[in-house]
Amino acid sequence: MTDSPIALPAVPLLPLNSGGSIPQVGLGTWPLDDAEVERAIVDAAAVGYRHVDTAAKYGNEVGVGRGVAASGIDREDWFVTTKLDGGYQGDDRAVAGLDASLDRLGMEYVDLLLIHWPLPARDLFVDTWKTFIRLRESGKARAIGVSNFKPAHIDRLIAETGVTPAVNQVQLSPAIPRLDHRAYDEEHGIVTESWSPIGGSGDLLGDPILADLAAKHGRTPAQIVLRWHVQNGLVAIPKSRDPQRMAANLAVFDFVLDADDLAALDRLDEGPGAGVDSDHSGH
Repeated sequence: MTDSPIALPAVPLLPLNSGGSIPQVGLGTWPLDDAEVERAIVDAAAVGYRHVDTAAKYGNEVGVGRGVAASGIDREDWFVTTKLDGGYQGDDRAVAGLDASLDRLGMEYVDLLLIHWPLPARDLFVDTWKTFIRLRESGKARAIGVSNFKPAHIDRLIAETGVTPAVNQVQLSPAIPRLDHRAYDEEHGIVTESWSPIGGSGDLLGDPILADLAAKHGRTPAQIVLRWHVQNGLVAIPKSRDPQRMAANLAVFDFVLDADDLAALDRLDEGPGAGVDSDHSGH
């Protein structure tokens, strides 16, 4: 007699405007190093993750590639994102940048390639976006998007190229809800993806509102926050190297926050000025 296989959670997929889809919860990998992230991805795959987020700047693409290869999951079943930072902006530098990332990852393509931040003072992000469009057409990036962009920056991309990003990845949580970004993205068919989804500038998870909601639903504060992301149609990429916490972060698809719960979470908004500005080059 053999043990029954463990049922893994079915992670919802959100459609991308350029085709394909993105799992609604993934694994963030900053600031794990190569060895840490390789182990984390193997553990994450075992509990149901199929989406992993990295960046050239994180310095862990080698480990991400090794983890995906060692996971026992076919590459085609993974959704892998990487990002190119300011050193790859302008003059088609992103071509060599993506080739180097793919070499480190040991992959022929990424599912999503993001401009890591706009760096508007340099005014190279539109030129870089034109290169990204060609990289998508080449098949080396199946979808392209941006990170830490404001609506005004995306307006320029669309106006000057006619191509709308598939994703905008920004710091976002109940404490930093970015209602303006989310409304803009929804209007333009852009998926909003949240980095630092269970954080804020303070101790979000320690807030009494979350303690009350966690007790009400028999969940952890982090699960309440991740469920908020799911119900708001966002993609969340919490980071963890702990297998139990990884599993808990996926166990958010079998309960629902009601209108009162969502109204209570709205009170966690830290107000204007909270979070990282799009000019920042840290994450």
